[in-house]
Amino acid sequence: MSVIPCEQDPSVRQQIAEFAEVLKTQAHKLGDHGLAEKDFYASPIFRGAIQQVRGEFAAAMRGKREFVQHILNHMEDRGFIAGWDRAKRGVLHDYVVTLPSGRTAIIDLKGCLDGDNSKIFERPEGADEFVLWSLCTNVGADPRRNAWSGVHTRISAQIIARNQRVDGLVIWDMVCGTIGRACPKLL
Repeated sequence: MSVIPCEQDPSVRQQIAEFAEVLKTQAHKLGDHGLAEKDFYASPIFRGAIQQVRGEFAAAMRGKREFVQHILNHMEDRGFIAGWDRAKRGVLHDYVVTLPSGRTAIIDLKGCLDGDNSKIFERPEGADEFVLWSLCTNVGADPRRNAWSGVHTRISAQIIARNQRVDGLVIWDMVCGTIGRACPKLL
């Protein structure tokens, strides 16, 4: 079994590719923009709408944060951590965790690791432990490629280029075990 056991469903990926092609070639027929086909694709409407929708999906962190908070609460209830809190606004990390020893662990949430967000991190002063935690919700993403790409071309490059220390990396494919991606460990 691979280090990343989850894998992309080829049939879902094919359906996504086919629908993307339909969207690219038929989008001019949607909505009430009043433009001819050629003018529509030359205008900023199509690309702007795609970027807006993509951004809205990517920025939807509520479910991810709730998931992490449930895990941190569970860890606190079981005595694995002494406590945790949301980070203050304006910092690049998301959670401050106090370990039973009194040491401080900082958690920085990320989306899928193949995105540029994986390059944006900064180990804060006073962090005894610094953990990047990837929570990928993209059913069209390839979990194995995301992990490889994120670690080899983004995170490690930043660690080396900026002399950053990262103590841990958690990769959680939130789609695994759903209708969008069967979990090989549950089959």
